[in-house]
Amino acid sequence: MDPLRPEADADILARLRLALAEALRARDTIAVSALRSALGAIGNAEAVEPGEAAPAGSGGPHVAGAVSGLGAAEVARRSLSPAQIEGIVRAEAAEREDAARGYERAGQADRAARLRREAQLLLAVLPDEDRPAGDERGRAG
Repeated sequence: MDPLRPEADADILARLRLALAEALRARDTIAVSALRSALGAIGNAEAVEPGEAAPAGSGGPHVAGAVSGLGAAEVARRSLSPAQIEGIVRAEAAEREDAARGYERAGQADRAARLRREAQLLLAVLPDEDRPAGDERGRAG
């Protein structure tokens, strides 16, 4: 099974993780870089905003009802919809395409090619029905 084109019922996050595992096994540094970046962007989007800081001098470890210990300050992460995750992956790919155009204008075709490959790898994890007909992204390694 091609890790960049798994079954349509798998979610995008699972596809990204599967593709990352395969890229690590294959020692494909370009794919690893792109996939880790996308997973990091998704992780950042799932993070919650920090709460208000307690005023200086208020509370302490000996206050009744204070919570302490491992995980005491943990809060649940945001749950992103598949559409939001897809939007993040598309934005990551678009950033690479934009940067590739800049590198081409600067005469650095090798860097532009690397960024375009990263963008293609990211788009390849998206569901097939989202790609235009005849789009061959992700098929060639």
